[in-house]
Amino acid sequence: MMLLTVSENELILTPGNEAIFPHQTWEDYERLLDFRQDKTLPKLYFNSKTQQVRLMSPLPSHGNRVSTLSDLVKILLRRQGKDWQCFDPITLKIPNQAGLEPDTCFYIENRQAILGKDKIDLTIDPPPDLAIEVDFTSITDVEAYELLKLPELWVYRQESLNIYILQENSYQDSEKSNLFPNINIKKILPHYVELGWTEGSSIALRQFETLDNFS
Repeated sequence: MMLLTVSENELILTPGNEAIFPHQTWEDYERLLDFRQDKTLPKLYFNSKTQQVRLMSPLPSHGNRVSTLSDLVKILLRRQGKDWQCFDPITLKIPNQAGLEPDTCFYIENRQAILGKDKIDLTIDPPPDLAIEVDFTSITDVEAYELLKLPELWVYRQESLNIYILQENSYQDSEKSNLFPNINIKKILPHYVELGWTEGSSIALRQFETLDNFS
């Protein structure tokens, strides 16, 4: 049974549930952020086109896959000799347009622009180069990410990884990642994400680190 509590003192949604509020404004979204105070859950999303505020509270299986997927990306970045800045949790907002809280995100090419900042303001700062969402409790609102003009979005769902590349302000489903064009991301990563859940994250990551061929 879903349990949602909204008051001036707390905002609580039981794990494994999603709540959608229709006909919402930016002010409604900001009010819910205030109710949540300094907590990170439930995650809050706002899309001005749909006028919906979505709340999501994940299960442990969700968090485990997010953590493993994030660690796999870090291994790939190290292999390429690239630096990064990873954020989780983070709230990404453009006032009156969209507010999002990806499961994890990476600044790579734009890393220097946000180093040392306590808050990222997307009206002046660049968006992350990569955002990752794992869909268990809810379905990612891809259109909302378009409003933030985030270059690349990965959505992991049912042992499958979808890659979305921003082209002319809309996402195109892609077989390859612009960040890792020579690696078969869609084939390789889901195997190790699920291995991390069934056998343990450390085992999955050790095996992944020993790979010589990422095709």
